Amino acid sequence: MITRHLFVGAGSVVLGAALLVAQGREPVDHATVAKIRDEGLNRSQAGATFSQLVDVIGPRLAGSPAYNRAAEYARGTLARAGMSNARLEPFEFGRGWTLEKFTIEMVEPRYMPLTGFPEAFTASTAGEVVAAAVSIAGKAATDVEAMAPQVRGAAILTQPMMDSFIRTDRVQPTDVPENPAPAPGAARGGQRGRGARAGGGGPSDAQRIATVIRSAQAAVELRASRGEHGTLFVQAGRGEDPDNPVPRVVLIGEHYNMVMRLVEAGVPVRLRVNVRGRFHDDRNSYNVLAEIPGTDPALRDEVVMLGAHLDSWHTGTGATDNADGSAVVIEAFRILKAIGAPPKRTLRVALWGAEEQGLLGSRAWVERNITGEANAAARDKLVVYFNIDPGKGPVYGWYMENNAAARPIFDAWLEPFRDLGARRNVPHGIGSTDHLNFIRNGVLGFNPVQDYVGYDVREHHTQVDTAERISEADLKQAAVIMASFVWHAAERPERIPR
Repeated sequence: MITRHLFVGAGSVVLGAALLVAQGREPVDHATVAKIRDEGLNRSQAGATFSQLVDVIGPRLAGSPAYNRAAEYARGTLARAGMSNARLEPFEFGRGWTLEKFTIEMVEPRYMPLTGFPEAFTASTAGEVVAAAVSIAGKAATDVEAMAPQVRGAAILTQPMMDSFIRTDRVQPTDVPENPAPAPGAARGGQRGRGARAGGGGPSDAQRIATVIRSAQAAVELRASRGEHGTLFVQAGRGEDPDNPVPRVVLIGEHYNMVMRLVEAGVPVRLRVNVRGRFHDDRNSYNVLAEIPGTDPALRDEVVMLGAHLDSWHTGTGATDNADGSAVVIEAFRILKAIGAPPKRTLRVALWGAEEQGLLGSRAWVERNITGEANAAARDKLVVYFNIDPGKGPVYGWYMENNAAARPIFDAWLEPFRDLGARRNVPHGIGSTDHLNFIRNGVLGFNPVQDYVGYDVREHHTQVDTAERISEADLKQAAVIMASFVWHAAERPERIPR
C-alpha cells in the first residue's frame, strides 16, 4: 500500500507508485479515496435522490410521463451538482402507456378481490365487465379454434395451474470458489417480452390461439405469476400491437390456481374486471447524460463512463431495479465534483431509458456514437464503461468478464473498501444488462457483484420492489466505490488492459 507515501510529498508519491508498478502492484490514490469516503459517507445525497425517484415519481415505465419526469429530475440534479452539458438525448421507443385504473374481483361462486396487475402496454376493457372464466390451458390450436363461441366475452385462462414457482435466488458468486464459467443464475431472472418468434411454415399453435382470443374478442386474457406467497411478476413488450383489443392481466399464482381449480371442477366462475390505460403519442424515450471534463492535455479526449438504467416496470416502484443504481451513479458524480479533484480523462455519466424492453436506450446510444467505422475514433477514446444494475445493496466486487489482465487492477482498487463490506472480484461475467452493448462493440464493460438475497424470488419486476428493499447505508457504500473506480480509471496513466 502507498498510504504513507501519499502524505509525505509529491516526490515520495511518484517513487512509491513507481515501486509498486515495478513490483506488479497497482497504485491506489489513498488521499483521493479518503476524500471520496468523507464526502460520500458524511454528506451523502443518495438517499434523497433515491426517495425522489421511488416515492415521489414512482414507477418509471419507458415512454410514460413518469419516466420523462424522472429523466428531467436526473438531468436537473446533475446540472445543479455542477456537471457539464447535462442533457436528455431522445431515441425512438414506441408508444408510451400509463395505467389509470384497475380492479379484478371474483363475483361467482362467491365474492373475493383478486390480486393481479395488467401487463404494460395492454389494451383497456370497455369499462367494467363481468366475464365467465374459461380455460384453454394445454389445448391444441384446433381445439381452441372450435371454442371460439365460448372465448367471446370470456376471461381466458391461458396457462395450466402454476406449479413451478421461483423459489431460489441466484448464487452469490463471492461465496463460492472461483470458476471461470458463469455462476448459476448469472443471467437476470424473468423473461423479456412475449416469447420467441415462431419459425417458418405458417402460424404456430401459439399464434393461432392468440388469433382466436383476439378475433373472438375475449374480455381479458389471464396469466399466472411465477412468484410464490403472493409475489406478482409483471412485465410485457413495447406496445407495438395497437390492434389487439384484449387486455392482458397477470394474477398471483395462488389466485390463478384457485380460479383454475374451480373451472376444472365444473364450478361456474365469473370475474369482474376493469382495466383503463392510456397510450401516449410521443414515440421517444430519453437517455440522460452529463460530463465532468478531463484536464490532462494528453488524456482529456478519452472518456471513462458510468451508467445505470433509469426506467422500471410499473407494478412496484422500481427500487432495486433500478432506482438504487440510478441514485448511486448520480451520487458518485456529485461526490467527484464536490471534492474538487478534476480528472485527467473526461468522466461521463449516463442514465438509460427502456432497458427493461431489451437494453434499448444504451443500444441506441451505442449505435449512434460508437458503432461502425464512422465512429471508430470515438470508440477508441471510450476507455471503459462501468454499469450498475442487477442486484441490490452493497457492492461486493466486480464481474471481471474473464479479463484476467484487468483483475489485479480491480483487486487493488477494491481493497480500500473492505471495511465497508467489499469482498472480491469474480472472474466471469454477467448477462442481460447495459454493459453488454458496449462489450459487443469492442469497449470494456463491467458490472458490480451485489446482494441477491430475495432479489430473484421476491423483488425483481414485482409489486414489492419498493423502498423497503434498500438501505441508505448501502447506497452510500455503493456510490463511494463507484466514484473511486471511475476516478482511478480516469487517472491511470495506461488504459485498463483487455
